[in-house]
Amino acid sequence: MSGPSSRRRSLAAVFAVPGALAVITLAGLPVALAGGGAHGAASWLALGAPVAAVLFAWARRRR
Repeated sequence: MSGPSSRRRSLAAVFAVPGALAVITLAGLPVALAGGGAHGAASWLALGAPVAAVLFAWARRRR
């Protein structure tokens, strides 16, 4: 295979985005339990990040 998709990427490059999403999600779970108001908004953003990433990847793949 040749082309941009056949290049080798480091382990850090492969797992950077999934790792960041995991950290954001795990941080959002206790924030959601902490209370309402600003905590609620922060938890919605944190817990919505993986969904947004999947939708972004899905839309990009369909092009």
